[in-house]
Amino acid sequence: MPIRQLSETMINQIAAGEVIERPASVVKELVENALDAGASRVEIVTAGGGLNLIRVTDDGSGIPERELALAVARHCTSKLADDIHDIRSLGFRGEALPSIGSVARLSIRSRTASSDSAAEIGIDGGRVSAVKPAAANRGTTVEVRDLFFATPARLKFMKGERAESSATSDVVKRIAIAFPAVRFTLAGADRSTLELPATSDTPEGRLARVAQVMGKDFPDNAIAIDAMRDGVHLAGHVSIPSYTRANALQQYAYVNGRPVRDKLIAGAIRGAFADVLPRDRHAVTVLFLSLDPSTVDVNVHPAKADVRFRDPGLVRGLIVGAIRDALAGAGIRAATTGAAGMMAAFRPGAAPYSHPGPANGHRSYEAAYHASGSGGFDPLRSAQRPLDMGKAQPHRNGFAENEQAAFDTGPLASADARAGTAEPAEPLLGMVLGAARAQVHENYIVAQTRDSLVIVDQHAAHERLVYEALKNALHSRAVPSQMLLLPEIVDLPEEDAERLAMHSQTLAKFGLGLERFGPGAVAVRETPSMLGETNVQQLVRDLADEIADNDTVETLKERLDRLAATMACHGSVRSGRLLKAEEMNALLRQMEATPGSGTCNHGRPTYIELKLADIERLFGRR
Repeated sequence: MPIRQLSETMINQIAAGEVIERPASVVKELVENALDAGASRVEIVTAGGGLNLIRVTDDGSGIPERELALAVARHCTSKLADDIHDIRSLGFRGEALPSIGSVARLSIRSRTASSDSAAEIGIDGGRVSAVKPAAANRGTTVEVRDLFFATPARLKFMKGERAESSATSDVVKRIAIAFPAVRFTLAGADRSTLELPATSDTPEGRLARVAQVMGKDFPDNAIAIDAMRDGVHLAGHVSIPSYTRANALQQYAYVNGRPVRDKLIAGAIRGAFADVLPRDRHAVTVLFLSLDPSTVDVNVHPAKADVRFRDPGLVRGLIVGAIRDALAGAGIRAATTGAAGMMAAFRPGAAPYSHPGPANGHRSYEAAYHASGSGGFDPLRSAQRPLDMGKAQPHRNGFAENEQAAFDTGPLASADARAGTAEPAEPLLGMVLGAARAQVHENYIVAQTRDSLVIVDQHAAHERLVYEALKNALHSRAVPSQMLLLPEIVDLPEEDAERLAMHSQTLAKFGLGLERFGPGAVAVRETPSMLGETNVQQLVRDLADEIADNDTVETLKERLDRLAATMACHGSVRSGRLLKAEEMNALLRQMEATPGSGTCNHGRPTYIELKLADIERLFGRR
């Protein structure tokens, strides 16, 4: 087949295949255009999951009538000057509108503030109609009907109406978080209406917008982030370690206001929470990176979903360091959802009536029943009967102690240790975790503060304390290393060997001594003593892969930390050990002084707090 020039329609359809993957992609492009036009109100309407109809209306600056024809032509944009590296808008490629028009029926109706009337232009499967007068308020309305009618093969790859509607909602929410001063509305016959009222472009307003999108629980379980390093500013909020999700869908990242899904940022978030979350749980985050546009390339993906940083190590280090510093500075906090779960478990009807035994922490009613010596319920023998029931016994003083003794057949199943009968010292009640009052089931410490009840898992708590102490000892000095009898030669691509050699000094601090051994290999002479006999080949290759991806050597550090976590697990206070009152209070004070002690090394919560007000609600006092 001879080489030939493709038609304009074919070119646009090829571009649409890159930019317009599904209805949510159309909504993203149109909403970004509205925001670039300075809109303070954006309304989106969909039908059929967005395949039948997408309508986006804004109150932005509008498009002059003479520019409407240019707006639907490829590579025509008002957002880009002569410098491709100085991009300060969401859109800049000039491909979205002609690409959409090539695979759907598109109409644009717009009016500027200085114009007395609006104008309209349409594209039907790539055929552009003439500009004509129209009636409209200031701003722009873009309507897309019959998406992919011109490329019916694409319809076979679309998911169901509900899935497409959900993807559109996620796109709108992701963009809305970055623009709290803009009011967003998403409606249609295929969905419930989503309304996000405008707040303010302040830290408080941004957090209010986040609460609109992610739920009111997030602000109560979030820690503020604010850090700067070498011209890169990081702000936002991250969840406390005990407030997590089963997936990473609620991790929002923005670069200069642009929502992105960047693997470097996602990896940095995982690294920052590596010590405090289980492997199958994910933190909830909203992070905003602000930096010079010339130091980040947003033109590496047609849909602008990925970015490339000039200094990825700087960005990763800033994110990891800022999150860890924030977690350390936030002190010890329990997730509010833990108390909610406890209240749900305590509510009447939350658990079945029958119980396998006295492990619920109450007296054994079965033992009391048999101790009564009756084959059935006898109201005359019941300790709960009215005082005037049965024969008159004028000589009795008190409240039927003999009958009540039937229920006192043994000690409380959960009364393992008491913290003392005296009232706790007033200063202890003012501490975060309060004063220890008892140890139950040989594993849980019950503590009291001025306005709450705290239950601590002694093994999980002490495990975290030992782990943090081991980590501090491990990283406060060079890691001891062991000399190999014979150097281990690891064959690598030349570029990987060069990267490892460049990081050799950092690796030496972690006990790994290596050097170049020819053009495509490194010689490993020392390994960290803590690792014992390790697979040197695999370790070095993993490090080479991570340096290539992120320009860091976190893999080795994480291995050492995992070993310290294992040592902490086996060296901590075991479940089943009785603690004295002094030991319980000492454990509580250590928890308060140790960063990250709200969760154990495996990510499980170390304590749960139930406010006095919640307890009173359980008993109907509020």
